[in-house]
Amino acid sequence: MAKVHPLQPVDAASSSNYVTAKRESLTVWMKSLVMRGNGCTVFNENGEIVYRVDNYDNKGSSEVYLMDLRGKVLFTILRTVWFFGRWKGYKGDRSNLMTKEKPKFQVTNKGRVILGPENAEAICYKLVASAGKSAFKIIDCRGGGVVAEARRKQSSSGVLLGDDVLTLVVEPHVDHSFVMALATVYGLMHRRL
Repeated sequence: MAKVHPLQPVDAASSSNYVTAKRESLTVWMKSLVMRGNGCTVFNENGEIVYRVDNYDNKGSSEVYLMDLRGKVLFTILRTVWFFGRWKGYKGDRSNLMTKEKPKFQVTNKGRVILGPENAEAICYKLVASAGKSAFKIIDCRGGGVVAEARRKQSSSGVLLGDDVLTLVVEPHVDHSFVMALATVYGLMHRRL
């Protein structure tokens, strides 16, 4: 029997931002690492886990956590207005919410993303559905450029994998944890998480 030697864990979010100078492709598997939990697991190009999403509740929960490999909460995502479908993303875990911290971003039910008040310029993004029920794009409203795009994953031989396995391509110089937070909101909007 072969021995398995664990690699040094990858901590993609060891800093507050995980940004690379090249385009990067992540694999999003719409399964939680927690037994009977709802969420997803995200792998980098080397097959190492870099993010996980758990809500510890039912699908469509009003509170979801985006974490790194070690379980450090990077974003807490709350559904604030149930009927109108509005989500707010807070940096870190729920303890920050007790200090009345302002959200880092807000997403409306139309998929419009508005960044928090610390950004002097009006920056916004748009979550847009693409072909298929899982596919989507994150578009920068200022220039119309695609920041990230998710689509069903294909094997190297061209076979489409299940609806629960996605390829998320993130453009250079974009914070991956922020993109994953928006991807999480998209999953919540479409009852995938």
